[in-house]
Amino acid sequence: MHVFGILRPCRHSLPHDLATQWLSHLCGLCLALRDDYGQAARLATNYDGLVVSALVAAQTDTGRQTRLAGPCPLRGMRRAPVAVGAGARLAASVSLLLAATTVADHVADRDGVYGKALVRGAASRLSRHWAADAHDTGRRLGFDSGLLLTVLDRQREVEERVGPGSDLLEVTAPTEEATGDVFASTAHLAGRPGNEAPLREAGRLFGRIAHLLDAVEDLEADRASGTWNPIVATETDLARVRELCDDAVLGVRLALADAEFTDDRLVHALLVHELERAVRRVFAQAGYGGGHHRDPGGPQPVDHPGGDHADRSSPRSRKVPDQGSWCCTTPKASNPPRRRGGFEGCAVALFMTCTGQICCRDPYPGPWTGEPRDAWCTSCDCDCNCCDCDCC
Repeated sequence: MHVFGILRPCRHSLPHDLATQWLSHLCGLCLALRDDYGQAARLATNYDGLVVSALVAAQTDTGRQTRLAGPCPLRGMRRAPVAVGAGARLAASVSLLLAATTVADHVADRDGVYGKALVRGAASRLSRHWAADAHDTGRRLGFDSGLLLTVLDRQREVEERVGPGSDLLEVTAPTEEATGDVFASTAHLAGRPGNEAPLREAGRLFGRIAHLLDAVEDLEADRASGTWNPIVATETDLARVRELCDDAVLGVRLALADAEFTDDRLVHALLVHELERAVRRVFAQAGYGGGHHRDPGGPQPVDHPGGDHADRSSPRSRKVPDQGSWCCTTPKASNPPRRRGGFEGCAVALFMTCTGQICCRDPYPGPWTGEPRDAWCTSCDCDCNCCDCDCC
């Protein structure tokens, strides 16, 4: 999964009380991480993790369980109701487990700062600590996180054996199985055993989309750096990748239709409409449209309306605005982008989150890659000016 996730709704796409519910689950996930695992664990907060909490609430007869939380910079220093209970704790457990797995992968690959012995040792201890804590919480909630880790461990084995001509879905299979297990566990937690099968299918397809969109977002950067990318490794055409994503979006919609919910409005908005928007957004930002012929020698950028003839073959080719226009002027964007290691990037991400830059600074330099990224409040594909937050 992404650090910040692929589901990035705005108030335009989540009207009425759905935006409040979404923020309630997001804040509930963040605070559950803090309460169960400590302040540092809040770095594992991500958009996609809150779907677990939302799914549990949508299947529960008693509805959402909330409490009034204290002021937070991302809420404009306002108090707000946040989700609590087993759903939020399960979401926190899964998010922390995935974060621990990501850190462990960086340590194993000795990426960037993880190549230093001191950092590698500290990161390994942190990863093991997070994984053990998440496993303990999952066990108390009836979720077998050990099975999830076993599935994720297969990912590296799959990546080592695939090559040109291999089926791209062979690469995404471990991710699909893991997310399917997580989605199915929400039915068990909510006391809806009849929902396990359709939610497992919805989770499996959601995992496929998340894996493929991650590969599309990183495609050009991975080509340049020689980093392993499933699309490059299997030599899959971008038209085929888009077809797989679109089919999976439809499959999620059909699977959710077979499940029974008490209130499915937020789940439907996130896993149907926002998921479809995420596919369009990622392919558009990467410079690849849908339904266009692809040159077998490599994907080509599509024409963009509006008379902008800038090179859009790179997903991050937009010019970064002058830093003087922002209320928070650090960290500065640089050209070429400045890359940061794991811990330094985490510190910058925390700073930019608390100062509202990730929410309202568009684009903002990625904490780890330094490349321009879309602000959370403005990354929808609608023609709206709907960022009314006052966190910056």
